[in-house]
Amino acid sequence: MPRRRETDRFLHERAVLASGIGILAGVDEAGRGPLAGPVVAAAVILPRAWAQEGMPEGWGDLNDSKQLSESRREEFFIGLTGHPEVRFSIASVEPGVIDVINILQATHRAMNAALAGLGDDVEHALVDGRPVRTLRLPQTALVKGDSLSYSIAAASVLAKVTRDRVLREADAQWPGYGFAAHKGYPTPEHLEAVSRLGPCPIHRLSFAPLRRPEPELFVS
Repeated sequence: MPRRRETDRFLHERAVLASGIGILAGVDEAGRGPLAGPVVAAAVILPRAWAQEGMPEGWGDLNDSKQLSESRREEFFIGLTGHPEVRFSIASVEPGVIDVINILQATHRAMNAALAGLGDDVEHALVDGRPVRTLRLPQTALVKGDSLSYSIAAASVLAKVTRDRVLREADAQWPGYGFAAHKGYPTPEHLEAVSRLGPCPIHRLSFAPLRRPEPELFVS
């Protein structure tokens, strides 16, 4: 039986670099769907040599953060943020701003802020999902990019771990909602807690079912 071919997760990095680009970053976000907490984006520049030589020993399983255990995500977070040759930037947009400008615009704002945090020498971005029209850099958008590109996967991990840590802290500040367990997503337990306690300061009040109905302007 033929062996299943493994995905070359530096394929897209090498293609961009071969076009003459000097420095590229992977970009991803975490937290578009929850009812509470910020949306967080990360941008990561992996060493150029890794695209040719491969990931460091023991890092080959870097992948979409949702495909990794919490402990493995934490290990990668520590490894990536502590590596002297890895450049990274993390940015977030808080719930109050999300309610004003909407989650799509907030996500794009966080992504642009993360890219800006890397400096002015970055020339190209690999983006998870569909193209981001307002992105500050030329881009290559990859559907399921966090499982196709190590650069995007690294950004996915940094964004996810950062956001999870924020929600664990929120659990201590606003007990009773279960933020440490569901991380703000609309689980039955979370919805029950909101029904019982009402929303707290980190809830996104523009999101159903938290959004209040518009008042009727004309009553017959």
